[in-house]
Amino acid sequence: MEITITGDKQVCAELNSELFEWVIENLIKNALDAIESKEGNINFLIKTLRNNVEIEVSDNGKGIEMKRRKDIFRPGYSTKRRGWGLGLSLSKRIIETYHKGKIFVKSSVPNQGTTFKIILKKV
Repeated sequence: MEITITGDKQVCAELNSELFEWVIENLIKNALDAIESKEGNINFLIKTLRNNVEIEVSDNGKGIEMKRRKDIFRPGYSTKRRGWGLGLSLSKRIIETYHKGKIFVKSSVPNQGTTFKIILKKV
């Protein structure tokens, strides 16, 4: 397993560190669950664009089918046997309600991986 962080060296966004840490932890745990090979990769790309900080979290896991993408942020939706379906719905609430940002699936290809994108206001 390899985790890579690339992008701008210093970015600033106003956030609650504990809540934001929980969102990132949830995205990492979901990526780990989605990766079915020993050659798993999780990549973070962090950059500033105009007035925003953009964070992309990518994995090379099993991906999300197009028909399921609209449901993944819905409370109670899970593809895991042991899942409660709260992780992504709480992540969305933390990013969008508390931090006034956005979180969404930027891209996903079955059997190739998924990229989530978080957009926050730059300080």
